[in-house]
Amino acid sequence: MAEPGPWRGWFVFGFRGFAEPPTGGVRRLEPEPGGILGVRPAWSYTGLVTGRGHLVMRGPPSGRLAGRCRDLLPSETHVLLRRGAALEAWPWPRVLGAGRRGEPAWRRQLHPSEVAGPLPLVPGGYVTPRPPFLRPLPPALRARKLVLGHEHAVLLGPAGTVYTWGSGRHGQLGHGGLEPVAEPQLVEALHGVPMEDVAAGGWHSVSVTAGDLYVWGWNESGQLALPCKAQTETQPAPVSLRADTEAGEEGVAASAFISIQAFPALLDLPDSSEVSKVSCGSRHTAAMTRTGELYTWGWGKYGQLGHCNRASSDQPQQVGYFVAHGLTVEDVVCGPWNTYVRALEK
Repeated sequence: MAEPGPWRGWFVFGFRGFAEPPTGGVRRLEPEPGGILGVRPAWSYTGLVTGRGHLVMRGPPSGRLAGRCRDLLPSETHVLLRRGAALEAWPWPRVLGAGRRGEPAWRRQLHPSEVAGPLPLVPGGYVTPRPPFLRPLPPALRARKLVLGHEHAVLLGPAGTVYTWGSGRHGQLGHGGLEPVAEPQLVEALHGVPMEDVAAGGWHSVSVTAGDLYVWGWNESGQLALPCKAQTETQPAPVSLRADTEAGEEGVAASAFISIQAFPALLDLPDSSEVSKVSCGSRHTAAMTRTGELYTWGWGKYGQLGHCNRASSDQPQQVGYFVAHGLTVEDVVCGPWNTYVRALEK
């Protein structure tokens, strides 16, 4: 008999519903038959993609979607589904009866030659879990990843270029100003530095290249890991910031704080850790390193930073739970007020 392989599973910390008090602790996510392949959090519930092609909703209410579903994009008003060869938008929570009660609010059949990438990317554009659901992209603009903030979008091109558009009032577009941009616009401060990953928070953005992390946008809760006003009195020493002078940064004094970072800033994690993946919540950020550690920072009111407390932080801190339990982090997905982590037993 073959020896059993190492154990892996998903964990969650942070918001669990207004009826449950926040604890700041880490708990293991109950497994699903076939395993959990992906996690898609909304504010009040979470969609799970299982290894058997099912979608499971956990939250108030909970349920399993009928039929084979490949992906979803949730919001508090609608759930966007990729079911077979079609895209469907269903009102939440009526989606739990999809196919049995009524028709979707929107539907688009995919041609056999069309291949939909991980949502929100779809052939010819991208989808959102709110009307009008489908939005076009310029035909010449190719994308390998697209992520959505509350009011902006970030696109990663095949060559590692980054484009942003939408509201810029918190500097989340990275173009140096606070004006809105209607169409995808190249983030010139990152041009020539091929990016490997991007993520969008509520009003901030991050990107990863060769282990380095760039941050820009709103820093009200320290979600950029730059000195913020709310944390200055208790944590006066800022994390090391290597300012990009070509982008207009002149450096940061130890006594200063930053509320808006309108240009991408290159951030150093502790111990020169190299980042492999990043994810953003509404006002917090989580970064996974190439050696399987997890760092979090930003707003912590609901324990979404995983440090067994409800404190916010404007400095990256390692989540000690996984190290203490002999686990290597393989994936991280931030919900608005919580964080999901897939970890492997060493």
